[in-house]
Amino acid sequence: MPSLKQYRLRIRSVQSTQKITKAMKMVAAAKLRRAQEAATAARPYATAMDRMMASLAGAMQGKAGAPRLLAGTGADRVHLLIVATADRGLCGGFNSSIVREARRAIRELQADGKTVKILCVGRKSRDQLRRDYSSLIIDTITDLGRPSVTFADATKVASRVVELFDAGEFDVATLFYNRFRSAISQIVTRQQIIPPAVPEQTAPAGAAPYEFEPDEETILKDLLPRNLTVQVYRALLENSASFFGAQMTAMDNATRNAGDMIKKLTLFMNRQRQAGITKELIEIISGAQAV
Repeated sequence: MPSLKQYRLRIRSVQSTQKITKAMKMVAAAKLRRAQEAATAARPYATAMDRMMASLAGAMQGKAGAPRLLAGTGADRVHLLIVATADRGLCGGFNSSIVREARRAIRELQADGKTVKILCVGRKSRDQLRRDYSSLIIDTITDLGRPSVTFADATKVASRVVELFDAGEFDVATLFYNRFRSAISQIVTRQQIIPPAVPEQTAPAGAAPYEFEPDEETILKDLLPRNLTVQVYRALLENSASFFGAQMTAMDNATRNAGDMIKKLTLFMNRQRQAGITKELIEIISGAQAV
């Protein structure tokens, strides 16, 4: 049985851990508000842009001369999975949930005879996927969002994706990330970004066609890479808010658990001390009676 000194040392150790987790919770809570506001503000523009690109992709299906970023390569053989996680842990199941969905997609694609390549955005996706799929990882992009997510971070990722696409490395690109719902709830999202996923009905009956000014080629040449960057930017913002929400929740739970452990250790220490005092009293009384 541990001595009183050992109990005191363990209590101090847990108290130190509790101070750290409490501080991390407060920092995450402060950063969560700004990250949530940024993610919420980016949603309408990214959603409208995605719908417009999907509508254009549906309208240009089968037409000659359609931009490759919009219409794709015409094949469905090689898939690039862009798995966006955080560089750090201590955030509950935030990273694991994204990687789990990516693993599911890898198994489905390989079962269909497709070739899979992985672009890891964040250290945690690389660390978790390389144990089983190291041969599929073609590149890793880290150190994004420090101190906060910027459009330049999204441009860095999108430029790498376009570079791989222009080199003929893949036919379809899919982005994996966590969409923020609340501090205790995130939704794992799988979004096809190259070519944009075409809905069953791209426009209502009788809708007017798009008119381009100055011309279709000039506009789409600038608009398509921008849309790709916007979708990546939205994913990074959603991930940032989800990460801080998950971290705040995880650190709150850790702080509570540390408090429960301190109470239990204090109880055990008091029982040990009481048993020692009782034993000493019994020895004194027994000695007095013997005299």
